[in-house]
Amino acid sequence: MTVSTEGSAAVRPVPPSGPAAHAPGSSKSSDADRARAPRGGLRSRGGLLLLEAVVAFAAALLLPLLARGFKLNPLNRIAQVSGLAAIQLRFALVGLLFIGAVVLALRLRGGRHFDLATRLAAAALAGLASGFVAAGAVVALLGTPWPMFGLNGDSGRIVEWAHAVANGQPSGSPVYPPMPLYTLGYYAEWFHGGNTAYAFKDLQILGAAAFGPLVYLAWRMLLSPVRALAFGVVPAFALIDSYKPYSQTVLVLLIPVLVAMVVALRRSGTEGWRPLLLKGAGFGAVLGVLFLTYSGWFLWSAAGVLFAALLYFPWKTGRLKGAAFMGSALAAFLVVAGRYLMVMLKEGQTTKDYNFRFDNFTDPAYYLMWRTDMPGKVGDWPPPGEFGGVGLFALVTFVCLGAAIWLGLRKPLVVTIAAMFISAWVMRMYIASHMYETQTVQLYTRTNNQLLYCGLILCALVAHLVSLKLAERRTATEAPPSAAPAAPAAGRSGFPGREGAVIGTLCALLLLLGTVSSSMSDRYMPAQDGTYRILPWVSHTIRQQDGKCPKFAPKGECSKDGDQSWLSYIR
Repeated sequence: MTVSTEGSAAVRPVPPSGPAAHAPGSSKSSDADRARAPRGGLRSRGGLLLLEAVVAFAAALLLPLLARGFKLNPLNRIAQVSGLAAIQLRFALVGLLFIGAVVLALRLRGGRHFDLATRLAAAALAGLASGFVAAGAVVALLGTPWPMFGLNGDSGRIVEWAHAVANGQPSGSPVYPPMPLYTLGYYAEWFHGGNTAYAFKDLQILGAAAFGPLVYLAWRMLLSPVRALAFGVVPAFALIDSYKPYSQTVLVLLIPVLVAMVVALRRSGTEGWRPLLLKGAGFGAVLGVLFLTYSGWFLWSAAGVLFAALLYFPWKTGRLKGAAFMGSALAAFLVVAGRYLMVMLKEGQTTKDYNFRFDNFTDPAYYLMWRTDMPGKVGDWPPPGEFGGVGLFALVTFVCLGAAIWLGLRKPLVVTIAAMFISAWVMRMYIASHMYETQTVQLYTRTNNQLLYCGLILCALVAHLVSLKLAERRTATEAPPSAAPAAPAAGRSGFPGREGAVIGTLCALLLLLGTVSSSMSDRYMPAQDGTYRILPWVSHTIRQQDGKCPKFAPKGECSKDGDQSWLSYIR
């Protein structure tokens, strides 16, 4: 199901003039590497991607495992800060080891293994970043077997429904995505003797850890390693969540998967029949699994993806093959998720969301920051901006939206994401405009996440597209006449070499991801303040199933339901 880069390769091939001829981490360089590599073993594309996946997932598990040995009281603020610093230290040291390996590979054997080391370093940083957030969840829940929020709110319902489906009974909600419930139920049977509550703690941590590797591998269908890390993984970390990690993970996977599918559809007219049908079935199966895991993002994205599919359908080069590709994708999707789709079509019409939350009382055009439905103490919200109430961040994202469309108007990578942004915006306003009439919310505020992620990706793609233009210009400038010697690595145009750009980019991303991951981890450090920090706080105040209090329960006191002070913060 792998799709080569759509948004990166130049439209006309230019003979490479050595490793310096390509932009940092560009797809052109990885395409050249694949052409030079033997077809078998780890040097094949499939083998290299498998190696990247192994490194990414191993790196994601490292920090949570190390955090289990921390000796601190997670309810003490100084202990929380010390824990975050300890995770950050380990994150930085391990990340620097991988970057050091890239530097070493550059200097040894003429840089023969530089591209391989770059691949592994990019994969490792993606895993380490989400492993940081998972390690933060480990620290937040030290001393308690309960998941975040214990048996309250969404956590309690998920635990209850998973226990029901694991015992062959219907869940409490037929429209709730079944994949998380069955996963939790079976995991609890295998590792916790059927205790879905205690098992959910494990899956919160493991789900957060898997976030980075999964997003990285999804974007690798479209971009080369460093670009996938910078332009796909980094924006996703605005949404990483260790409370219910699966919903946000589906969003950040769905966007690159749908874009890759549109790219494949565009090329289907010239594909062979067998790879075309297999590729279509692969996309359909992956989308089916994502739909079973969390279906809401499909609703917000549907109109935009339909527009992109019609725009890039091979009307001239192969209508029959395009139809066959979409048919195989649809068939595989229905095999995987058809039953649940029928339930959604039948029950979804009568399922109403009457639960008004904090964001339902704010300006519907503001989506750039979500205070969650447990915002704690809030002042002026949305925060006032400099330009007609709009802040600089909003202006930058809108400018980047226009610039991305300008620079990538002919690229499915850009057009599909822009269409998904517009689709989510229209659906948001449509549902919100009927809110007073129907007195229902229908989760429209959850489009915040899709709008923010698509906007951040488009901002990143501006840098991506500009760097490609610069790389083309540099290659054209450095291309020597047929009788002249090759240009030096730095190039006559004055552009720095690709290798230095890769190493510098990895160093910058290490610091950026470490800072972002620390901030997202701190969001879940236990505190009695009505924000998301109340979730792990409650977990430390619930009586364990053996009748004892968790190790760090405040004043050694706990109860059946735990601290319920969070109710006073719900509007």
